[in-house]
Amino acid sequence: MKNLWSEKDARAAVRQYAKQGANKDLALRTYTTRLLGGEPRLVLHGGGNTSVKTTVKDLLGEKVEVLCVKGSGWDMGSIEPPGLPAVRLRPLLGYAALDALSDEEMVNVQRTNLLNAGSPNPSVETLLHAFLPHKFIDHTHADAVVALTDQPDAEKQARAVYGKRMGIVPYIMPGFALAKKAMEVYQADPSVDGLILLKHGIFTFGSTAKQAYDLMIEMVTLAEKRLAKGRKVAFKPGKTPKRIAPLAEVAPILRGLISLPGKDGNDRRFVFNFRTSKAIKEFVGGAELTRYANQGTVTPDHVIRTKPAPLIVPAPEAGRIDDFRTGVEKALEEYRKAYHAYFMRNNKRHGGSKIELDLMPRVVFVPGLGLFGLGASAKDASVAADLAETNVAVIAAAERIGTFQPVSEADLFDVEYWSLEQAKLGKGSEKPLQRKIAVVTGGASGIGAATAAMFAAQGAEVVVLDRDEKAARVTAAAFKGVGIGCDVTNPKAVREAFDAVSARFGGVDIVVSNAGAAWQGTIGTLDDATLRKSFELNFFAHQSVAQNAVRVMKAQGKGGVLLFNTSKQALNPGKDFGAYGLPKAATLFLMKQYALDHGKDGIRANAVNADRIRSGLLTDQMIASRSKARGVTEADYMAGNLLSREVTANDVAKAFLDLALSPSSTAAILTVDGGNIEASLR
Repeated sequence: MKNLWSEKDARAAVRQYAKQGANKDLALRTYTTRLLGGEPRLVLHGGGNTSVKTTVKDLLGEKVEVLCVKGSGWDMGSIEPPGLPAVRLRPLLGYAALDALSDEEMVNVQRTNLLNAGSPNPSVETLLHAFLPHKFIDHTHADAVVALTDQPDAEKQARAVYGKRMGIVPYIMPGFALAKKAMEVYQADPSVDGLILLKHGIFTFGSTAKQAYDLMIEMVTLAEKRLAKGRKVAFKPGKTPKRIAPLAEVAPILRGLISLPGKDGNDRRFVFNFRTSKAIKEFVGGAELTRYANQGTVTPDHVIRTKPAPLIVPAPEAGRIDDFRTGVEKALEEYRKAYHAYFMRNNKRHGGSKIELDLMPRVVFVPGLGLFGLGASAKDASVAADLAETNVAVIAAAERIGTFQPVSEADLFDVEYWSLEQAKLGKGSEKPLQRKIAVVTGGASGIGAATAAMFAAQGAEVVVLDRDEKAARVTAAAFKGVGIGCDVTNPKAVREAFDAVSARFGGVDIVVSNAGAAWQGTIGTLDDATLRKSFELNFFAHQSVAQNAVRVMKAQGKGGVLLFNTSKQALNPGKDFGAYGLPKAATLFLMKQYALDHGKDGIRANAVNADRIRSGLLTDQMIASRSKARGVTEADYMAGNLLSREVTANDVAKAFLDLALSPSSTAAILTVDGGNIEASLR
């Protein structure tokens, strides 16, 4: 593993963090913590912590010895000095004399000794850092070290690599007991450069930040060299079909079947994140997949985001997708039963005091294809996929030198149902569109952009489709969405776009078919080419988008929402505006037909009837033209409604949002025009 220490960067960090009030110790601690956290083979999604013992001044100006230790919720790769809260050191050291300390007492001790009560909770391993005498202490869950020690003969493997340079600590769940044991191992031989925590991770320490960091890189490199001497082939290949069904067909089936019951009767779906590579395919295609994949996570803290085991489904054979669905249903039912049995077995040890978590997986292995991470958001799904991919790499390395054997089922359960670990996930309420995948066409500007942003603000994962790919990406980037270039008048491009959305997130729940453009001309003299061009975009494109949305929604089997931008022209045609109004009127009835034909599939179809919204369609030039045609000023034209106010793109976006959230509304038309009796429904 490459050592990334830079004297130049270290000096720059000291200068930079001094501006935030950090002393040299804390500045260098922050610098090396970021070095460690930026390497996913060392630290991934909270799998590690660091500390420094230093002296700071309290509010009275008195010097206080403190332990600055990583705080909960901070990412080591981007940590700043406030992410290493200062805890009074002397009181912590006194607790080493105790024989026992409960988790609740430990957390209270740590919080009551914070210099700043507003700081985040110090790491659950704070006492371990405190009980060791070294100034700088680094802790990671290095992949190589975990692979080396996730073995039946873990201590023997570690000794063969490190000899007496490292102390060996048996697996104990993080907390007071582990802190005491680590201290005992160190005190038995104070000459060690660090500690190997079997099936957990590694600690290194030193009098300087560089010394502790250098030792971490050196010790992990030694483990990597040992692993490199293992067998070339980790997994014997199993049998998979010659032709595998495409990802875009597989993902919606899985997403539709794997969901949680909701309080309002609507299920709570997962967002998916797909990963594949040669290594992943070898792993999920192994003949002994059920053995090594169901042993447990490579390091215990992964369990809160991935569950103890993945869902393993049959390989999806091309042309036999219905058989795949049946196989997934069976595998999922077996998974649920197995998880419940696991809970009951282990909860009995706790006197039945634990409350069972949901029975659904967070990782799915698909032989022949790859793996999926599942979560309540795209971010959560990505975390699960990251951890699953790490498990693949570590298990493969472990199998090459022996047999993968992580902590016991009981130990894994205790971490999964440990209140201090569950607290990391947060229990806040979800936003109205959380877990939903929304696609907005014509989403790079005007009504589309406003709708995309509003849906994202309500928790949806939003995909912006627009003919201008660059603009789509820029618009989507503002709310961390996805932008895809797509000409909706091209059926092939539309299908590819929906396949891309399914591959990216697992499926589609809401589609706002918004893309459009306006053509003018007196209908009696209008040329056919103009009218046909308008119909291609303002009618047939809506049909193409809706067809593909229904294709994905039916595969999911969980219903969905189709929302059409139809315009007041569908009800109240404007003079010399037939080229635009005629296809819009057809789209209005297209919406009704979808509501009629696909209500049985749980798919709702509704429309927004808007008028006079400044956008790429209603440009300044067109406003001038339409106001002239009506013989009014531009201001009066834009506010020419019963409320005498200009209607905005956000007003229309709100209407789309309301329809998306109305579970019993279909074939409905919501008017957003400030009031126009001629265009009102009657």
